Amino acid sequence: MTEEEAQQLRKEHAELKEEVARKDRRIEELEGLLLSALLRIEELERRLAKDSHNSSKPPSSDGPSRKQMPRPTSSQPKGGQPGHRGHALPLVETPDQVITHRPSHCEACHCELGEAAGQVKERRQIHELPVLRLEVTEHQVEVIDCPVCHHLTAASFPVGVNAPAQYGPRVQALAVYLSQYQLLPMERIGEVLEDLLGCPLSDGTLANWTQEAARTLGPTMHILKRLLLLQKLDHVDETGGRVKGLLHWFHVNATQWLTLYHWHRQRGQKAMDAIGILPQYSGRAIHDRLSSYDHYGCAHSVCGAHLLRDCLLIAERDHQPWAQQMHDLLRSMSHITARFRVTGAHRLPQGERDALVLRYFEILQQGFALHRMLAPPPDASAPKKTGRRKQDDAKNLLDALLARAEQVLAFLDDLAVPISPNQAERDLRMIKVQQKISGTFRSAEGATAFCVIRSYLSTMRKQGRSMLAAMTAVFEGSPFSIAWEPGT
Repeated sequence: MTEEEAQQLRKEHAELKEEVARKDRRIEELEGLLLSALLRIEELERRLAKDSHNSSKPPSSDGPSRKQMPRPTSSQPKGGQPGHRGHALPLVETPDQVITHRPSHCEACHCELGEAAGQVKERRQIHELPVLRLEVTEHQVEVIDCPVCHHLTAASFPVGVNAPAQYGPRVQALAVYLSQYQLLPMERIGEVLEDLLGCPLSDGTLANWTQEAARTLGPTMHILKRLLLLQKLDHVDETGGRVKGLLHWFHVNATQWLTLYHWHRQRGQKAMDAIGILPQYSGRAIHDRLSSYDHYGCAHSVCGAHLLRDCLLIAERDHQPWAQQMHDLLRSMSHITARFRVTGAHRLPQGERDALVLRYFEILQQGFALHRMLAPPPDASAPKKTGRRKQDDAKNLLDALLARAEQVLAFLDDLAVPISPNQAERDLRMIKVQQKISGTFRSAEGATAFCVIRSYLSTMRKQGRSMLAAMTAVFEGSPFSIAWEPGT
C-alpha cells in the first residue's frame, strides 16, 4: 500500500468517525425529543381521561364525544307507572267570573225553555292571565288658604313619590328580579317589560334600581351573616368569575334555609378572612379539600362527591382496584346513612359504623401497598431538588383519605352531616350561568349588588317566600325579615 493510499484511508476513516459521531448526536437528540413527546402524550391522555363524571370539570367541557352514562335496566315501562298519583289543575271554589250557559230549547220536544229554573250540571274553569296594563295613580297636593290668617298651606307628597312621573315598586321589583335572579340581559328585560306592560326601560334606569335595592338590603345582609354564624352546618364553596375583565372569586356560605354570596380578588384565606364568617364560626364547615379552609378552628367535613369523582378517575384511568373499592364503599356509606336518616336516627349503630370504618382503612392499606409496588425506585444519580416531591394523583388521593379520615367519615357519627356540600355547589351554579350569559361584571358595584340581591332572593326561595313579593318589599322600603328556618 502506498503512502498516498494510506492517507486516503485515514481521511476516509476520519470522515466516517465524524459521520458516526454526528449521527450519534442526532440519535441522542431524537431520543430526547421522542421521550419528551411520549411524556407529553401521556400527560394529554391523562387530561383527556378527565370529564364531568370523574373530576370537577363541568359537563359543558365534555365535548361531543363524551361517554353516555348507561341507564340502569328495569322491567318497568317508560313514563308514568300504573297506579301513580297524577296531578291536575284544581278547580277553585271562588272564581273571579262565572258565565252560565243555559239551553234555549228542549232537545226532546224543542219547546222554548225561557226562564225555566235550572241547576248546574258540570263546572269547567279556565285559568287565564288578565289583560296586562300599567295602572297609573296620580297624586295631587292641594294648597289651602287659611280662613283665619290667609296663610297658604300646601300638603306633602307621600314618601317615595319623588318625580313628576315614575314607575312604582312592583315594576321596579319585576325588572330587578328578572335581572338578578332570572339573569336576563338588560336589553331583553326592556323588551319583556315593553311587550308585557308597554313600558320602555333604559339600561341606566335598571342599573340605578339595582343599586338602590342593594343599598336597601345592607342591614338585611348583616342579619343574614349573624344567622349563618349560629348554624350547626355551613356549606362553603368558591368559583371563579370575571369582574372588570379580571379573574375574581365568588364565595358562598349556605345552609338549607340561608344563602350568602361574596366576591373577592383572592380565593383563599385572605378572602375568607375578609368575608368574616369562618374566622368566627364554631359549627361544622363542609367543603372540598381546599387547604385554605384548614386554617379555621371549626369542625370540618370534606365533600364526598369530590372523593367519589377522584376515586372513579383513578379506577378508570390508572386501573387501580383499591380506588373502585373505595368508590363503592363511599356510595354504600351514603345509602346506609340515608336509610337510617329517614328513620329519625342521629347516628349509625356502633357495630355497623365500626365495620364500615374498618373496611375504609383496609382499602387504604391495599392502596398504599399497591403504590409502593408500582412506584419507581428513586434515582440516586439524579440531582436532588428542594421542596416537596411531586406525587401522582393516586398517591395524593391516598394521602388525603388517610390524613382527613375523620373529616371524610364525619357523616357516619352525625347523620345531620351530609356526605357532600351539594347545597353550596347548587347555590354557586347560577354564578356560572350568569357568566355564560353576560361574560363578566363590568363594575365592582355591579358584582356587589348581584351578590347582595342574589343572597336575599335565594334565601327567600329556600324559605318558601314569593321572590317577586320579597323584591317588591325592598322597593317599598321594608324587606322581608329572614327567619331562622321556615315557620320561625
